[in-house]
Parts: sequence; structure tokens; C-alpha cells
Amino acid sequence: MILRISISSVLSFVLGAALFSTAKPVVTSFVSEGPTVAAQDDRAADREAIRAHIDKIFKAYLDRDCTTIRTTHAANWIGFTSDATSIVRGLDNYMDNSASYCRSNTANPDGLSSYRITEMDYAFYGDVALVPYVADVTFGRDREVQVKLRSLDVYAKTNGEWNQVGSNIGPHPDTIQAQLQQAQQFRRLRPGELQAALKVRESVWRAYFSNDRAVLEKVIPEETIAIDAGREEWANRDSILAGAAEFARSGGKLVRLEFPKTEIQLYGNVAIFYTAYLCELEIAGKKTIQSGRATEIFVRRRGGFVNAGWHLDSGK
Repeated sequence: MILRISISSVLSFVLGAALFSTAKPVVTSFVSEGPTVAAQDDRAADREAIRAHIDKIFKAYLDRDCTTIRTTHAANWIGFTSDATSIVRGLDNYMDNSASYCRSNTANPDGLSSYRITEMDYAFYGDVALVPYVADVTFGRDREVQVKLRSLDVYAKTNGEWNQVGSNIGPHPDTIQAQLQQAQQFRRLRPGELQAALKVRESVWRAYFSNDRAVLEKVIPEETIAIDAGREEWANRDSILAGAAEFARSGGKLVRLEFPKTEIQLYGNVAIFYTAYLCELEIAGKKTIQSGRATEIFVRRRGGFVNAGWHLDSGK
């Protein structure tokens, strides 16, 4: 119903945390186009090697090159992906989190399409380096989304070569703020979204009148509040499920269901339906028609939508 490029799903490359020695660090700086080298800095070659390695990782994601992504991360890589709920341990686990980002352009049109590192710094602890940076990146081919990332990469030098052993990447506060503002803005559903939204709405009505408990338990969350026409008491999830069961025990069935008019407002993950409805019911051989207006609230959750509330009236 709502198709959005999720920042959390596209940020899972280059992530983590690391170990370092107690030696006093030598810190150098890199901003935008080139490094600013301190007079006492003797790690210029190391800085250049690490920067080239980070560029190589970005390019591998641009090219959907899973082989290079694997070789540019250590076997004992450890850290957090942006959407991880626990520590990501080892290269295989890291690659599992990154697999969708190194598919072909056709299979993954929402992958990385450009990047520019705007700020970078280095702190060396012997053969371990901490490398924080900020980058402007673009995701998507057909529909571009630009975000700002901030990351702390951890590098270790083994056998004379630098390799990434950990990293932690996530959205920059500027991007988080922009997302919050966007979530509050109204937009219209695209044609495919509209059809999906209408299908979900109708499935809730039909599930109620057929007492389809599996569907109802999936789409009616615990916090649902419902106001039905002609009833003083407001309904909650328990009373809604009980009402569906009672209708089924009475032998009632839905004969006809129509929605003559529907308007939808979309704000981020919340869709508000304004509907004219008509349903023809049959109970004990007697048919009745109920009609009126409905305001229904649908919220995107776990890849689908739940019906968090509604208000029905007779329209009179």
C-alpha cells in the first residue's frame, strides 16, 4: 500500500565496533577533497590505503559486486547493521545482511547509485585505525533518494594490508530530521498502492462477516478503537472478534458489499479512508441493507497494514 525506500534497509553495508591497543593515538584529518596532514604525522601512506579501501567498498556496492564486498571485510568482522537487533558476528553474517544490496540493477533498482565523502578523520592505535566519516549518498535508479550517512569504520593491518574488521553506520541527524518532516506530509497514493489499499480495506470487512479469525487477528491490533453506528459502547479488539463470532453463530452471511465512494489521505505510514459503504446481510432468511459513512485508520506495520480504528455512521 505504501512503497517507500527504507533507509534502514539500505544502510546495512559497512558496519560495527572494534578493539584497539592502549598506545597513544596519532590523529590526522581528512575533509572533503583532500587530507590536512599534521606536522608530526608519519601515517600518510596508511591514510591513503584506508581511504582507497573505503572507496573500493563503496564502488563494490555501486557495481553490485558481492565478491569484492566479501574480500574487503575481515573474516572475523563484528558490529551492527543499522537495523540489527543484536551483534552481527562474522563475515557470513555480514554478507547475509548485505546480500540484497549487491544484486543486479534490475533485481535491486533501489541500491546505491552514487556517493560523496564530505568529512573524514583518522586515529591510529598501532595497527588498528578508527575512521569516522560523513557521506552524501544516493539510492535508487528510477526514483532517487538522497541521504546523509555517518559511520565509524574500524581497520586492522595484517600482513601489511589494511582491512575492515568492524563498522557502525547509520543516518545522519540531518537525514533523520528530514524523514520526520516527510512523514508528516500528505501525498497521494500511486496507482499500485491505491489498489493494494482498497484490497486491504475490503478484506477487513469480509473477514468480519465471515468470522475469518486468522485474518482478523492479523489486521486488528490490540489498540484498535471502533465506533459503530447506533451503538453507545465503543468497541475494542476483543469485542470486535466476539461480534464476528456472534454473527457467524446466528447463521448470518454477507450477500453484497459495496463502497460507492472512497477518498484516502496518506501521511507517512498512516492512511485515512473516508468511505461510503453498503452491505446487504442475510440472517434467518431475512435480508437487510446497512449503509452509511465510514472513517477508517490503517497503519503500516511489519510489511503490511493493520486497521487501528474506524467510525461508522448512518449518513443521516
